[in-house]
Amino acid sequence: MLRIPFAVTAALFLVPWCMAAQEPAGRPPDSAAAPAKPEATKPATPALDFSGIIFANYQYRTDNGARDANKFDVERAYLTFRVPAGERTSVRITTDLYQQTTSGSDAFYRGWAVRAKYAYLQYYYINGADWRAYARLGLLQTIFIEHDEQFWPRWIGNSPTEKAGYFSSADAGISTTISLPRKLGEIYSTLTNGPGYTSREIDRFKDVAARLTLTPWASNADGLLKTLSLSAWAYKGALASRFVSGGTGQVGTVGDALQRDRWGIHLASATRPLTFGVQYAQRIEEGEAGSNTIAAPRVLIDSTGTLASAYALLRPLALIGSSSSSPLSLLGRWDRVNTNTDNDDAYDFFVAGIVWDFSSKASFALDYQETMPVSGNPIAPQKTWFAHFVARF
Repeated sequence: MLRIPFAVTAALFLVPWCMAAQEPAGRPPDSAAAPAKPEATKPATPALDFSGIIFANYQYRTDNGARDANKFDVERAYLTFRVPAGERTSVRITTDLYQQTTSGSDAFYRGWAVRAKYAYLQYYYINGADWRAYARLGLLQTIFIEHDEQFWPRWIGNSPTEKAGYFSSADAGISTTISLPRKLGEIYSTLTNGPGYTSREIDRFKDVAARLTLTPWASNADGLLKTLSLSAWAYKGALASRFVSGGTGQVGTVGDALQRDRWGIHLASATRPLTFGVQYAQRIEEGEAGSNTIAAPRVLIDSTGTLASAYALLRPLALIGSSSSSPLSLLGRWDRVNTNTDNDDAYDFFVAGIVWDFSSKASFALDYQETMPVSGNPIAPQKTWFAHFVARF
């Protein structure tokens, strides 16, 4: 316990009384002797930028695996708070409303829960006329998925790399973004835990990634060329062995990391009449078989796979020039996912639908989505009709 000497305590109480005793007799109160001092200016409250997006759907399955299964689902609700934190510094927090769907983890609560998706501090360390650069620390965007979502409407479904399970859309770590002069593009790099924002850190390894995006005609062209974006990205990851701590009957511990690398290229453009994107990506990944015992030794398994995808959002009336504000759009997407090139396990994913914009901030879509095995047995067939809704605010 902190002990304050009696003399100090007494002084703290006596000083105000002594100062009061030195005031001349009959002196009027301060309020009468001099004009009142103006109140100190209150510090300005930082401006809070609040925005969000919510999307929901009704779905009806027609495949044999779950024929006539149907449900209403609030798929996501993102609430974003941005606030400055001094010069060149700001904070962003985005909450993520999601439904508990994994058996076992939903034993306590089977409804919707809220978690953090983004929560980071951002600092501009270069803020010039030609060059701009900032760093982020916290829960932040991974290398590519959010960039892809600038072209593909996330409220219809996950972007191709996320749906194929290449990596999560957010993770804990540090990142930097460098904007190239004359709107030529950007460089984005990250150092993250690896498991994604839905999991805590699970091992000692970290994942490093980088993306280069070029927009060569952003400042001197119109139409599709103005928004044309060419990206190349690479992701160097590692995952701990499931035998890292050894165990009863095992021949020892395994400290080496399993390879978890990805890379891809992406070409896209977004205009009012037409938005499209094409991409190719590869996943180079190691797995493990066996029990790490003498009878069943540990064996490394190569599970390299590939992804090819193309999507488009077309406004027919705007394309022919009869209506620049046409609320009607046609949507299509095709993914070819090879989960293991050695075994030639592959499947196709299709999306086809129509979109109607109620306003500039709200839209409705009727679409059909199908997952169909092509070779091997990588995934069960699934056919689903959707009614999607989205609102931004």
